[in-house]
Amino acid sequence: MTGVYERALGEAAGDLHPKVRERYSIGPGDGVTVGTGRMDISRGTHVLPALYAMASRDMLFPEAGNGVPFSVTTVGYRLDGREAMTTRRTFEFAETRRHFDSVTVWDADGERLLDFLGRGGLVATELHPRVEAGSLVVEAGRQWLHAGDRYVRLPEPLAAGVEVRDRYDETDGRYHVLATVENALAGHVLSYRGAFTQASDDREDGPDLRPIRTLPTLPPR
Repeated sequence: MTGVYERALGEAAGDLHPKVRERYSIGPGDGVTVGTGRMDISRGTHVLPALYAMASRDMLFPEAGNGVPFSVTTVGYRLDGREAMTTRRTFEFAETRRHFDSVTVWDADGERLLDFLGRGGLVATELHPRVEAGSLVVEAGRQWLHAGDRYVRLPEPLAAGVEVRDRYDETDGRYHVLATVENALAGHVLSYRGAFTQASDDREDGPDLRPIRTLPTLPPR
């Protein structure tokens, strides 16, 4: 198996904990995996209008809580000839279900990793992954608004500062994740922290796991 994160990390992928590498090495034809667990979620109250708007596109959301039932579905495939991986995060709040979808694409020509957030990939982000003590750490770089084949660069004050840390704990046999989203002007936007187990799923890859149907162009390099 070779996944988009392995391509971005290169030789450093060998420094990942074997379970973390296994999780992120899913590629086309490797099937579907599903993780289940619970998350503690916080969000900034002053950004609620934006979070409500983003929830309608399966991006960020306005709810918060502790011990929220969580699942994460991943599948690798090819999108317009490029290697891609969908990550669908589902949060089961008491009164609603929220999805947070992303499609991560390897740009072989530009040798960079790109993340397209939400249904249709409304926001495109350069990702910068690295390995720390066997954990995968991913930070966001440049960001664009995306529609069809057009990209509009977000200025720094409007872009989100994102960091995701994913590790595997041998003592409890679970993956542990911490994701934070901040903004220079708005401050804390959203974060979630928790643990989950992961297993293969017998469902087949299909259109419901592909939030982006086509990707004719990529953001400028």
